[in-house]
Amino acid sequence: MTQLDRRRFLTTAGGTVAAGLAMQTLGSHAAWAQAGRPHHGNPGYGPLRRTRAANTGEELLAVPAGFTYTVFGITGDRMNDGQPTPIAHDGMAAFRSQRRGVVRLIRNHEVRNPPGSPTGRVHIPGSARYDDLGVAGTTTVDVDPRSGRVLQHFVSLNGTIVNCAGGMMMGQRGWLTCEETTAGPKQGWQQKHGYVYQVPLHGPRPGRPVNAQPVKAMGRFSHEAVAVDPRTGHVYETEDDSGKPNGFFRYRPRNPYRLEAGGVLEMLKIVDRPGYDCREGQRMGSQLPVEWVRIDDPDPDLENGAATCTQQGLAAGGAKFNRLEGCWYGDGSIYFNSTSGGDAKNGDAPNPDGFQEGYGQVWRYIPHRNGKGALVMVYESPGRKALDSPDNLTFTPRGGIILCEDDASGADEDTHPLAPGLSNVNRLIGLDPGGQPFEFALNVTDDSEFAGACFSPDGDTLFANTLGSTNTVTPPGRTYAIHGPWRRGPL
Repeated sequence: MTQLDRRRFLTTAGGTVAAGLAMQTLGSHAAWAQAGRPHHGNPGYGPLRRTRAANTGEELLAVPAGFTYTVFGITGDRMNDGQPTPIAHDGMAAFRSQRRGVVRLIRNHEVRNPPGSPTGRVHIPGSARYDDLGVAGTTTVDVDPRSGRVLQHFVSLNGTIVNCAGGMMMGQRGWLTCEETTAGPKQGWQQKHGYVYQVPLHGPRPGRPVNAQPVKAMGRFSHEAVAVDPRTGHVYETEDDSGKPNGFFRYRPRNPYRLEAGGVLEMLKIVDRPGYDCREGQRMGSQLPVEWVRIDDPDPDLENGAATCTQQGLAAGGAKFNRLEGCWYGDGSIYFNSTSGGDAKNGDAPNPDGFQEGYGQVWRYIPHRNGKGALVMVYESPGRKALDSPDNLTFTPRGGIILCEDDASGADEDTHPLAPGLSNVNRLIGLDPGGQPFEFALNVTDDSEFAGACFSPDGDTLFANTLGSTNTVTPPGRTYAIHGPWRRGPL
């Protein structure tokens, strides 16, 4: 599920320091979890309390004392292009606007309705779009982060499906939005899907979304998120295809500023260990030497039985992961989450190949100058109380960490005293410098997950979505801007 604006902080001098501090925190968390006992002290910002939105008066989140929030961009709200705000608010990034004091958000909508369904879709009649029956896409929002007042809101890409997460383009010139599916004509769509698309920061405008065209050389698979290495222009891509072994991919473009000009798609492999299974049996901190295998057919004709990108990579000895989600660049490395990897099992039924899902892993890929590199598992959750299914891992501008949980298990229900009546709550989890997790925010109004967490360019505002429904207008998707005394605590 979702991508973050953390790369803005991690590619600057100050951001490199923040990334280093965050990695120290993550290492402390790993040590704390392995010891099986809590870190002493009072973590975080204190207990949560149900709090009303400053601009609407609705009681939607629980946050610590001293923090406030506004809510905007709600499903059904009329936008500047005359269309209602779509459903299924997912991955998102925050950019500097051309107007002072304004933040521009580009937000995915993971609409999962059938071809051409009008319910909650992302749609501008008569506009150029990849698939006329596509129901998903992106919206762009210009917002005053303090008041939550929306200055402009419009569809910026339509004609795609299941837009889950993504990442910032090279040079922060826009957003790369990803389809988390490989559906096509056999499922009723006019076009094949499973691609990455480019949404320029300043190109689209109300009533004139970008002409959505897939970057087919980046692969056709169930994409989740991407991260660009600013030193090389290589784009790293995660795959989230439930119930199957997933791959970690790299796209080496001919021109990092023109991804559509072509390039080479590759899948990560552990040197001398073909088919290595990263999903379980791993040791935190152990380095695995990496090489990359080429995907000869990045746009497979799946409708006629062609091998998937992952099948091609596995046949060449590629490594197996389980449900790869969040992905970002920082401190000279690429970090990515496996939502359901790990040895502590969540109780769900095994996958078809026998793998039983865990509570999550965090991986680090360290590129080397020879084009290869090393892979390190930097954290694995020992159980639900420590961390339940990490979707995004956010390095904050001050060197803290925020984790977006996506309760992936159907067998392990979570309740919370501040959210009576909800059987699966969703939280933003922070980590203190000693590695102890703490609750930072709780969705008290429905059971939809947090997504798209990202900080404003000045680091003062945390934006986040609650997904809402991917099929209906209730519960609605919402976007939040959270403010408070960040420097009082570890975030």
